[in-house]
Amino acid sequence: MRRSTLDHLVIVSPSLRLGARFVESQLGVQMQPGGQHTRMSTHNLLLRLGESFYLEVIAPDSMAPSSTRPRWFALDKLSAQTSPFLAHWVARTEHLDNADEGLRKVFGEIEPMSRGALSWKISIQPDGQLPFEGALPSLIDWGESEHPAQRLDDSGCKLQRLEISYPDPHLVERQLESIGFNGPVSVLRNERYALKAYITTPNGLSIL
Repeated sequence: MRRSTLDHLVIVSPSLRLGARFVESQLGVQMQPGGQHTRMSTHNLLLRLGESFYLEVIAPDSMAPSSTRPRWFALDKLSAQTSPFLAHWVARTEHLDNADEGLRKVFGEIEPMSRGALSWKISIQPDGQLPFEGALPSLIDWGESEHPAQRLDDSGCKLQRLEISYPDPHLVERQLESIGFNGPVSVLRNERYALKAYITTPNGLSIL
């Protein structure tokens, strides 16, 4: 049976500058440089949230050639006036090369990606949208690459839990069971999809 756990959180932003400012205002810490994703014309910043968790701010890269495909994490839906927000989460698993048709239909096609010396496989919806609006995670397989959290400085921030609100929480829970997910995630019923991350910081508890 497949096993999965929480890997990282995703804040989308029209620019890295705005995303970095948002995180600093909410958590009181500065993010670290990430890198470029050539295939998606995006780039990111990172923040360690534990030994195997991190927070990512991802934005379109205006200096990169225009993407010939929809960008991931629904970034093409953003406008210059969109405020950065916690949009999505990613679950770590193994052997994504062996993903069956049912998994790919729900979570997305499995594609190779890279950033600098890092390489991984990740599930991506062909239209760039998020599974279940973002309530279900994208799946990532780091293979032989070192996990990014191991390369990041400890800023004193720790993820306590992730809270998912969705109109049909049982549907989300069943899909998480199908990938053998285990982690600090709870699913609640609400009319609209929403994510809340509870993070301890050097200044106390903050909620994204």
